[in-house]
Amino acid sequence: MFADITAELKAAMPELRGKLSANASLADVTWFRVGGPAQVLFIPADEADLAYFFRHKPSDLPTYVIGLGSNLLVRDGGVPGVVARLGRGFSEINVEDGLRLRVGTAVPDVKVARAAADAGIRGLAFYRGIPGSIGGALRMNAGAHGRETKDCLVGARAVDPNGIVHVLSLADMGFTYRHSEIPKDWIFTEATFAGEPGESAEILKEMDEVAEYREKNQPIKERTGGSTFKNPPGHSAWKLVDQAGCRGFRVGGAKVSEMHCNFLINDNQATGEDVETLGETVRARVRETSGITLDWEIIRLGVPQPGRPVGEALAIARADAEQR
Repeated sequence: MFADITAELKAAMPELRGKLSANASLADVTWFRVGGPAQVLFIPADEADLAYFFRHKPSDLPTYVIGLGSNLLVRDGGVPGVVARLGRGFSEINVEDGLRLRVGTAVPDVKVARAAADAGIRGLAFYRGIPGSIGGALRMNAGAHGRETKDCLVGARAVDPNGIVHVLSLADMGFTYRHSEIPKDWIFTEATFAGEPGESAEILKEMDEVAEYREKNQPIKERTGGSTFKNPPGHSAWKLVDQAGCRGFRVGGAKVSEMHCNFLINDNQATGEDVETLGETVRARVRETSGITLDWEIIRLGVPQPGRPVGEALAIARADAEQR
């Protein structure tokens, strides 16, 4: 448990309209269902409230943002500082002229695909196959089935650590594979997308095909964080993991999916350390067998339990324990 600083924050920000909660569980709001609490969980009322918070919070208070928690691994010691989770104030979807959608970044990707289909806007059906919210899609240039966020984004809005609101163009985003050049401490609040004219029925059919593919090929009904590792240039991460003999490999309550080797699953009351150790051990084995170092696609947040290692040290500690 962390020290409760919510009273101090409320005193420093008397006009704050959002909700502050001390030692709030993050396992309850992440798809892996693991990890410790946030020292403070902040749910801002809207973009202006979020900007107000940043303008008045202590400069040395670390602050992070999460969406639906679909590609997030929280460590067991929790997250010191403030975790901002965007909610209802960032959940609007508006259809605009020019085959455009303006949406809040808390909107789930699948709802954007559905709204585009209902409006006869073609080109966003791929979001049906991406778990998470639009904020995460902007952060990592999320994509599936041959399309990426960069292919349909017009622009976005974000709040920086000084509480300044920025209006960003597609060029400003600096998109590359699963990456954006926007500073990690900026919080996306809104996005505008554009597509091509299309028939709603045809778009919905395309979405159904995407959903069917996911159900057949990915463990979407499990406690998982989605794709674990980025695809290295010229390679598929799942194939490298499979070739390293890691299909079905287990650490504690976590294992590599037998359906899709680039998914880690919490299938037996795993801890955050179980999941991270599994991922790091897989990375080490892939490096040994192929010479390729896999990069995490899942975001890891927070601190371990006191005295416990993190990152690559987890795989080393596990290997040392096996040798003993």
